[in-house]
Amino acid sequence: MSISIPLNTTLQYSSSSPSFHVPSLSLFSPIPSTAAVSVTGTRQRCLRIVTSCVSNAQKSNQNGATDAVSVVRREQIRLGLPSKGRMAADSLDLLKDCQLFVKQVNPRQYVAQIPQLPNTEVWFQRPKDIVRKLLSGDLDLGIVGLDIVSEFGQGNEDLIIVHEALNFGDCHLSLAIPNYGIFENIKSLKELAQMPQWTEERPLRVATGFTYLGPKFMKDNGIKHVSFSTADGALEAAPAMGIADAILDLVSSGTTLKENNLKEIEGGIVLESQAALVASRRALTERKGALETVHEILERLEAHLKADGQFTVVANMRGTDAEEVAERVKTQSSLSGLQGPTISPVYCKRDGKISIEYYAIVICVPKKALYESVQQLRAVGGSGVLVSPLTYIFDEETPRWSQLLSNLGL
Repeated sequence: MSISIPLNTTLQYSSSSPSFHVPSLSLFSPIPSTAAVSVTGTRQRCLRIVTSCVSNAQKSNQNGATDAVSVVRREQIRLGLPSKGRMAADSLDLLKDCQLFVKQVNPRQYVAQIPQLPNTEVWFQRPKDIVRKLLSGDLDLGIVGLDIVSEFGQGNEDLIIVHEALNFGDCHLSLAIPNYGIFENIKSLKELAQMPQWTEERPLRVATGFTYLGPKFMKDNGIKHVSFSTADGALEAAPAMGIADAILDLVSSGTTLKENNLKEIEGGIVLESQAALVASRRALTERKGALETVHEILERLEAHLKADGQFTVVANMRGTDAEEVAERVKTQSSLSGLQGPTISPVYCKRDGKISIEYYAIVICVPKKALYESVQQLRAVGGSGVLVSPLTYIFDEETPRWSQLLSNLGL
């Protein structure tokens, strides 16, 4: 008997039922000879291949998705970025500020390049898929919120936080309850847990999209009588609709909660979150060039983020020598700079001779202390004050790099 399989037929594997299916194949349907390949005489070999595939798939299904897998061999380092929304725009802006320009030929394409990192590809993905693909080995690095890392990474040791504070996407995951009815006087998680209304038959109903962090948080806080439901869209409407008693959601300013008559309570914050640079531990230790790429990205990030909101202030000051000027400058609390003021002579030419009457003071000050620093410079004799924003501050070595090497055991 000869069995023919069309060339364009796709073998499908179901994790719920570990077997392969050929949806378009029927033994009772005629198949054009031009679109078929006979397997007579080679069926034993084909059966061995299929049996091997099924066996491997069954093992993978039994072990679960979090098992360590070997790093897939490829030349390019893959960086995952959010594909849509504010996080996507802020990620691109941050990289641009670090002189890493993402070049996307077509906005509909999901892959792009960074000319400054020729061995790196950018892949635009949903935030949760970035975490999943870091775990599966399809991505090596990613920029994503810490809340998403915690929810979908679920403590997997292969995920390693390279930089935990990229200064955008700030929010926190928090429990919120109505500010009316039986919750009007409830101000803390402890008080909420002790309410007599919650029983095994009538648990506290919480609507959330965080189906891992939510139950874990309640369990860690010893709250037993609680049930969770998932909801799409605005969770804030769930209590008013009567389908939930509380919600567990991300909060930025809290305005949306107030406008929907909801309130946060003491002890109800699950975690603080913002954008972070995350990597696969396996990729950093096994993929050629991955660690070097991370080092460069990290140095650029650190230099830019450290300089963000900092200003260089330069002023001239009369003095007998550099030490005397330094003593005057150091009397002012806002003029200490990063490690101390830099003082150098200003060479003037008078009557054909070079003389030193002024000294230039250079300090670095944060934006919030800028005006105060200018006033203090004037108070000790400073003049001709120049102010310019800082772009980068490169340290001798970035502290997070040393920490990363330590975490990797290198």
